[in-house]
Amino acid sequence: MQLKKTERVSGISVADFTANYLNKGVPVILEDFVSKDSPAFTKWSYDYFKEIAGDTVISLHGKEDSSNDRASSAPVTKMKFGEYLDLIEKGPTDLRIFLFNLMKIKPELNHDLIYNDVTGGRVLQWLPFIFWGGEGSSTRNHYDIDMSHVFITQYKGIKRVWLFPLEQSVLLYKLPFNFHSIANIKNPDYEKFPALKLLDGYEAEIHPGDTLYMPSGWWHYIQYVTEGYSISVRALPSSPMDKWRGFRNLVITRHFDNTMRKIFKDKWYHYKIEQANKRAESALKKVKAL
Repeated sequence: MQLKKTERVSGISVADFTANYLNKGVPVILEDFVSKDSPAFTKWSYDYFKEIAGDTVISLHGKEDSSNDRASSAPVTKMKFGEYLDLIEKGPTDLRIFLFNLMKIKPELNHDLIYNDVTGGRVLQWLPFIFWGGEGSSTRNHYDIDMSHVFITQYKGIKRVWLFPLEQSVLLYKLPFNFHSIANIKNPDYEKFPALKLLDGYEAEIHPGDTLYMPSGWWHYIQYVTEGYSISVRALPSSPMDKWRGFRNLVITRHFDNTMRKIFKDKWYHYKIEQANKRAESALKKVKAL
C-alpha cells in the first residue's frame, strides 16, 4: 500500500482549483476554505454547544466492522448531546455521532461560518453536517453513496484520512451493491487480502481550520487522532456519469441490496464476500501477468 502526502494550498483561485483539482479529481487540503474571520473559530466550544443543545438526545455509532453486511451501520446507543461531549473529553471512545444535523436544529450556527467557495458557487452551503468522534474512533472505508464532492473542515481536534480513487474499488475488496470495503486497511492482513498491497492513495491530516477536498466517488477511511468535530459541505458531482451513479446508488442499488438481504439473509452477505474476493483475485492475476 502506497500513500502520498496530500498537497496543501491557500489563496487558490476558482479557476486554478477547478483546473487542477476539481476537474482532475485530485484531493487537496485547503487552508482557507473557511475564513479565519468566521465567528465559529472563537465562539464555538463544548460548553457553548451544551448550552444551546445539551439536552438533545442523539444516536451514537460504534465500530463499523461489525456491520459490514449493511450499507450503513445502525446506532448502538443513545444519550444526551451534552453527556456525549463530556464523554469524549474524558478519554478515548469508539462512539461517534454520524450525520447529526445540529445546524438544522440551531440554524443560527450557519451565520458563524464564512466560506471562501473555491468552486464558484457550487458548494451547497445550506446543507452542512457535523461529525463528532472520540479519540481512537474511526469510520469504515467507504465512498459516499450520492457521489458528491465533499469539503470537510476540521474545527476541533485532529483527523487523519486515507483516500483512494474509485478505480481501486476491486483492490479494496468492495462488496457488490454496497459502498464500503470488507478489508481493514489500517491494520491490513496481506495474507487474507493480498490485493491491498497494490493500493495507491493519499494520506491527509487535518487540523482546526483545514478543509480536505475529497473528489466525487473517492474512498475515504477516517481516523480520529484526537476527539473533536468537523463540518462537511457538498457540491454535486461534475460529470454526467457520476450524476447517474449517484442517482442509481440512491434510488436503485441500495433498495435492491436491502431487498436481497431480507430475502436471503446471511446467504446474500456471504455471496457478496465471495464475489469481492474473486474480483480482487482476478485483478491480482492481471497485474502479475503484465
